Amino acid sequence: MTTYQDGNAGGESATARTVSVDVVVVGAGTSGCYAAATIADAGYDVVVVERKDETEAGHIACGDALKGASDFPDAIPKSQLEPAFTNTDVDHGRFEIPQEDTVLEIPVPGELAVIDRWEYGRCLIEGANDSGVEFHYDTVVQDVRQDDSGRVTGVKAMRKGDPVTYEGDMVIDGAGALSILQDKTDLEDATFDTNVQYSQFCSAYREIIEVDEPVEWDDALVFKPTERSAGYLWYFPRTDTEINAGLGFQMNEEPMELVDDLKRDLQGRSEFEGAEVQDKLGAALPTRRPYDSAVAPGFMAVGDAAGHVNPTTGGGIAGAAYAGTYAAEQAIEAIESGRTDDEAALWEYNERVMDHFGARYAALDVYNIFTTAYDVDDLMALLAALPGEKLAEALYGGSTSIGLGLKLKMAVKSIGHLGTIRDLYQTKKAADRLLDHYESYPSDRSGFESWQRERDSIMDDIYEVTGAEPKY
Repeated sequence: MTTYQDGNAGGESATARTVSVDVVVVGAGTSGCYAAATIADAGYDVVVVERKDETEAGHIACGDALKGASDFPDAIPKSQLEPAFTNTDVDHGRFEIPQEDTVLEIPVPGELAVIDRWEYGRCLIEGANDSGVEFHYDTVVQDVRQDDSGRVTGVKAMRKGDPVTYEGDMVIDGAGALSILQDKTDLEDATFDTNVQYSQFCSAYREIIEVDEPVEWDDALVFKPTERSAGYLWYFPRTDTEINAGLGFQMNEEPMELVDDLKRDLQGRSEFEGAEVQDKLGAALPTRRPYDSAVAPGFMAVGDAAGHVNPTTGGGIAGAAYAGTYAAEQAIEAIESGRTDDEAALWEYNERVMDHFGARYAALDVYNIFTTAYDVDDLMALLAALPGEKLAEALYGGSTSIGLGLKLKMAVKSIGHLGTIRDLYQTKKAADRLLDHYESYPSDRSGFESWQRERDSIMDDIYEVTGAEPKY
C-alpha cells in the first residue's frame, strides 16, 4: 500500500514529504511504463516519477519507426498501443546514397509500423494506469538515497516546486540517456556499468512535417548520410502526407547545426516544397553497446538508461518494453525473497537482456565503430556495393555472411576502395567473435570480470582492425 508522510511546513526548515511504495520507477517512457505495469499487475505498489507535466509526458523525440510491431509484453498489449500506429504499410528501408547516385532498397525483417509518438506515449500511460500504476508528473529527481550498505532506497525530487522523498524496496531507472540517477548513485562496489561517456551517444533533432501531396515512398523508411561519416538523416512517413524528418550525429564528432542542416536537405527535396512544420524536438540517444551490467543493490536501469537501443538504426521501443518487463519481474522476485540488497538476486535480468537482444546490439556496435574511422565517400561506395539483404542482416541481426563471390563483386563495384572492403571483412569476423562471446554471458557475478576481460581483448582487436579510437 502506498503511504504518504507529510514533512514540516514553512521556510528553510521545511522537510520533504515522503512517499513509500514497493517500487519507484523514474521515467514514464516505454521501459518505465512496462516495468510499472508489470509490478502493479503482480499486486505491488508502484509510483512512476515523471519530470514532464501530464500533457507532455510520453512526448519525446524519436524517428517514430517501430520494428517488432507485432510483439509486445502482456502488461500493456499491442491492442492498447494500436491507436498510435499511423502507418502499417511500411515494409522496407530505402537508403539514398547521393555520392554514388544510388538508392538501395533494404528488406527489413519482422513487422514494421510508423507511430505517432505522442499518442503512443498516451496509450502507454493509459495502459499502465489501467494496471493501477500511480503517476507523479512535474517531478524532477535531484538525488538518490542509499543506506550504509550502498543499497539504493529511493530518490529525492521536487514535485511542482515542493520537495518529495520517494522510498521503495527497489528503484528502476527509466529516465533515459545520460540519466541523472546514475550520476548521483555511488556504484563503486557494484557491477553496474559506469563506463559511460558523451561520445557513446548521438545528438538528434526531428520535425513533424505536413506536405500537400502524398510522397512516393510512403511504404519505406528513408535514410540518407550527411556529409560526415557519423551523421545521418531520416524521413519516416507517419502517413503519405505527414513525415517525421530528422538527423543526428555522434557526440564524438564536431557539432552539427542540426536545424540548419535538416532545413538545407529539406529545401533540396521537391516533395517538401511548401511543407509546414507541425512539431519539433531534440534529444540525446545512446549509440553504444548495452550496459555490461545494469544492476546494483536496490537498483536497475532499463531502456535508454541502460543502452538498450540498436546502435546502428536507433531503434529501441521493443527492446525497452521487454527490458522494463524483465526488470520488473526480477524486482518482484527479489522483493518476495527479501533480497533486494543482493546483486545476485537481480542478475538474471542482465542475462535475459543479453539473451533477447543485448548480444545482437553489442555486435552491431562494432559496425558503428567501423564507420567512425573512414571517410564518408569510402563508406558510401562500400554500401552501394552491398546487396540489400546483406545490409538488412548486418543492421538487424548483428552479422552477415560475406562469401568469396560477394567479395569479388564488391571489389569490382568498389574499385578504389579495396582497403575499406578488406577492413570491413576483418571487422565482420571480429563482430562475429564478439557476438559469440556475448552469447556466453555469465550466469552469475562470479564469472563477470573474466568475461569482461575477454570481451575487452576482442574490442582491442576491433580497434586495431578499424583504426578507430577506443569507444570504451
